[in-house]
Amino acid sequence: MTIANRKTTNIAPALIAGLLNACAANNQLAVSETVDASPNSPLVRRSVTAVQGSYLLARSFHVDPVNRPVSNAMSLGSYAIKSTTGFLQRIAIGTVQFPSLETQPIPAIAYADGMDLDQWERDLDRISGRKSSLGTIEFLVDGDEYFPRMLAAVKSAQESIDIRTYIFDNDDFAVTVADELKTMSDTVDVRVMFDGIGNLAALQANPSLMPLNFRAPVSMERYLERQSNVRVRTLSNPWLTGDHTKTTIIDKKIAFIGDMNIGREYRYDWHDLMMEVHGPVVDQLQYDTNKAWARASIFGDVANFFAFLSGREKHADQTGYPVRVLYTRNFNSEIYRAQLEAIRRARSYILIENSYFSDDAILYELARARRRGVDVRVILPAQGNHGSHDASNLVAINKMLDNGIRVYRFPGMSHIKAAVIDGWASVGTANFDKLSLQVNKEVNLATSHGPTIVALLDRVFIPDLERSREINEKVEITLQSRLLEIVTDEFL
Repeated sequence: MTIANRKTTNIAPALIAGLLNACAANNQLAVSETVDASPNSPLVRRSVTAVQGSYLLARSFHVDPVNRPVSNAMSLGSYAIKSTTGFLQRIAIGTVQFPSLETQPIPAIAYADGMDLDQWERDLDRISGRKSSLGTIEFLVDGDEYFPRMLAAVKSAQESIDIRTYIFDNDDFAVTVADELKTMSDTVDVRVMFDGIGNLAALQANPSLMPLNFRAPVSMERYLERQSNVRVRTLSNPWLTGDHTKTTIIDKKIAFIGDMNIGREYRYDWHDLMMEVHGPVVDQLQYDTNKAWARASIFGDVANFFAFLSGREKHADQTGYPVRVLYTRNFNSEIYRAQLEAIRRARSYILIENSYFSDDAILYELARARRRGVDVRVILPAQGNHGSHDASNLVAINKMLDNGIRVYRFPGMSHIKAAVIDGWASVGTANFDKLSLQVNKEVNLATSHGPTIVALLDRVFIPDLERSREINEKVEITLQSRLLEIVTDEFL
């Protein structure tokens, strides 16, 4: 096969900024009696961020060990093991494996037949520990396609609306979504979950980018609950790990999954991707949502255990083709292992579009694939939204160019997380970084269904390759960028 030529908040920046700004906010309040106390005031937002950051730290280290002891211990153990093994792996890749690999010549593209997808799907049963489900996938590209479709589904809900997201922003568009949920809560059961760390990011909306006279709510949790029947829970962060999942499920029959949070940049500014999903795979996503909702209650692990025992119910239409749910969980990095193994087996082509690219093992396997004659192409954003990840992307670009991988810069910010490898696709929430592949809770959907692969190529990869500028020369790397890349590899 020939291929035609706001906000993601990481642990350290959110908490450090919150704690440092606490002192600044206190000092300013002490010396000024004419402070702007409106919700849009930077001082108010910094102060609330500091308070919520302190609460998050207290909850993570003092509350979670009490009502979520199992989850807490597993997060710590998993994080420690993955960090240790990952550190040793990065040393081996950087000092032995890459130097040895780069002595080999880079061959021409082989244009070979792809891997055996039937065998690959059987092997994925073993890698994931379960068989694939059934479902249908429709790709919704950018906010213009996704949010009108999602809001129409919300308005047509008859029984339930379940939203699980990393960030529920407090800008004008997020408030519009919240208002619709509040209205619907009069007639259907509405549950909203967002991540504790992600919730800190929701306080950073820049009022200057929003309509005049708009007053951003200080707390979206309180805003959603005020004068409505919306039920809201903040997902816990044991040992400061996060839940990066983004799903919206309507009436237990329709699911939207991908990497759009609820906020202005996802609606209007960034290039992004969601999927509308039908079929039995929705039952699996609903089961995951029910367990997360239970775990976020005051009864924590006990409630989660009973939700687990209740099992997966059947509500969705029994139709579709094989669609597999892949996760990042404690001690089980399915997304990581599946994508690494797919790259190792690739014989024809690998296409990747991802905003954050800092995993050395994936980079090494991509270089090995290119030396087997595989056509390897990677699309990165020209304008990232996170300084340390931007620096890591620069280092990755030069390493890919050294190994014959074609790299493209998408104009603006692309937040898409998608890969197609020899006719197998993995799309969802996971970045190519440590947090997504080994630490946080993540969900991808994977399939080898031919028409769906063609749709992903036609709707995303081919247009994005055409819009992007190929990088033909190595980029300049400053000392600061190299240091940031080391920090990103280790912690983010």
